Amino acid sequence: MIPAHSLQNKTVMIPRGKAHAKSFSDLVKRNGGIPVEIPLIAFQPVKASEKLLKTLADLHTYNWIIFTSNVTVETFYSFLKKGQALLPKIAVIGEKTKEALVDMGEKVDFVPEEYVAEGFVDEFLPHVKQGERILIPKGNLARDYISAALREKGAIVNEVIIYETYLPEESKGKLVKMLTEESLDILTFTSPSTIDHFMKIVEEHNLGGKLDHCIVACIGPVSKRKAEQRGLKVHAMPEKYTVEEMLKSVANYMNIGG
Repeated sequence: MIPAHSLQNKTVMIPRGKAHAKSFSDLVKRNGGIPVEIPLIAFQPVKASEKLLKTLADLHTYNWIIFTSNVTVETFYSFLKKGQALLPKIAVIGEKTKEALVDMGEKVDFVPEEYVAEGFVDEFLPHVKQGERILIPKGNLARDYISAALREKGAIVNEVIIYETYLPEESKGKLVKMLTEESLDILTFTSPSTIDHFMKIVEEHNLGGKLDHCIVACIGPVSKRKAEQRGLKVHAMPEKYTVEEMLKSVANYMNIGG
């Protein structure tokens, strides 16, 4: 648990979309912070292409399906017909992803200790045999790190894009106003896409100088690397890549006088 009031009444930017922001905001409130929801990312399902429909019809031919986020789970299931059988084995990254599947009555067969693609690959590869068929539903901006590693192992991998990522128009004005007024104390980022969208707005409105007082926190090393590539100084990143642990890392940074 994070110590009570550890966020010291600071305003905390919540970058997630409305559908996934509530639990994040509640956690900030419980720990003495003021959540400010500015969705920097939103998702929309792609149109059901022939490739996607054929993939769904052939689900029984795969040995594994890999889900890398709860958004992927929710979107994938929106394409399935009610009662349609899923796969023999399911692998996921992250506790929230597993919870989304368990809530749907599915059994998850593999969860890595480390919640990033690199850690997933290291732990998952020993479970894969040459020639096995693996399906990876994904967003349009997702990396191909996992598929490349699996193909190198000899697996037959099919990646299918099921949703597109975009920056909500309504967030732009709110973010510009709050950055201009220096009203945000803590900037949290939960994916590289949230950083790209944030910095696009900052650069378009020449707001880089308004970030100097902000504490910047990233949920994991991939986001941290992206933030630094975009010129942000990252002050906090947890060892376990969850929102709760990210907020705990912010509290620790503040407690040591950061």
